[in-house]
Amino acid sequence: MDYAKLLKSSFDPFFKVPLANWEDFAQRCKPITVPRDTVIKEHDTLESYFYFIVKGAVGLFLWKENNPVCLDFAFEGQFCSDYMSLLTGEPTPLHMMALEDCLLLRMSKENYFELTKTPTGQILRLVAAEVSFVDKQRQQIELLTKTASQRYHLLLQQFPNIQNRIAQHHIASYLGITPQSLSRIKRDK
Repeated sequence: MDYAKLLKSSFDPFFKVPLANWEDFAQRCKPITVPRDTVIKEHDTLESYFYFIVKGAVGLFLWKENNPVCLDFAFEGQFCSDYMSLLTGEPTPLHMMALEDCLLLRMSKENYFELTKTPTGQILRLVAAEVSFVDKQRQQIELLTKTASQRYHLLLQQFPNIQNRIAQHHIASYLGITPQSLSRIKRDK
């Protein structure tokens, strides 16, 4: 598989750079497979890697009252990590888990920071941060202004087929509702 072309095609909608830049990125990564339900990064630990999802789905969780709360999902063609820990160099209460069997490109944080010192790497990092910021703001606004049913339908628009890929309790957690409420929403659809 040509990982550089895959990286380029995933990022081109946001910012186009020559394939050579993505070849450099891909050479700094190691492909790894991660079985479903494997914790990729434990809570209260330092993030050591930056990931690109070739195949599968990953969830980012926060433990609250002995229960994981799903903060975000990432799918094929997306980057993921405990980015707060990566940037601050401090442990966070976040953990990351494979929600499906995954093929990931894993880059060490040292390689990530080295790459983002290059002019193109700086732009890629800025664009990725801006896209992430807009997505999180949109998610917060929806949580505060939309009903659970509206949020679920928006999630289906954003990630068609998510209900067949991700466990219902994770989707419910992401939406801020109980699995029983999600069942009612799906039934009333």
